[in-house]
Amino acid sequence: CDFETDECKALHELNLQPGWVRRNGRSGMGPPYFDHNGNDGACFLSLSSEMASSSATLRTNVFLPTDEEHVCQITFHYWISQMSGTLMVGFQKHSEDIITNIWQVSGELQNQWKENTITINSTEKYEV
Repeated sequence: CDFETDECKALHELNLQPGWVRRNGRSGMGPPYFDHNGNDGACFLSLSSEMASSSATLRTNVFLPTDEEHVCQITFHYWISQMSGTLMVGFQKHSEDIITNIWQVSGELQNQWKENTITINSTEKYEV
């Protein structure tokens, strides 16, 4: 999923959640001015400036259960430019209403792309 041709089929709520904008570094919206590879024409998702004091969610489609042979790893690149911003990754089993926070970063002014990989094991269907 690179956001070049669409908003990524795995993120089914993108069009329903206000605040997310698909853009590139040339958009004139401020940093970042390039994607994680340094390409100013490549697309990525960004929160619009109107969302500065609010939150927005992206949800994946439902993933199938994992087992010893089939483990789920999700690698993503992120950029935090606001000191008060928090980026969280949550996990929700298909049979439950609760979302468990499995990773987060916040509080520091970073202004650079970082990469993270999370590994998920679940005996039932789930969303991230």
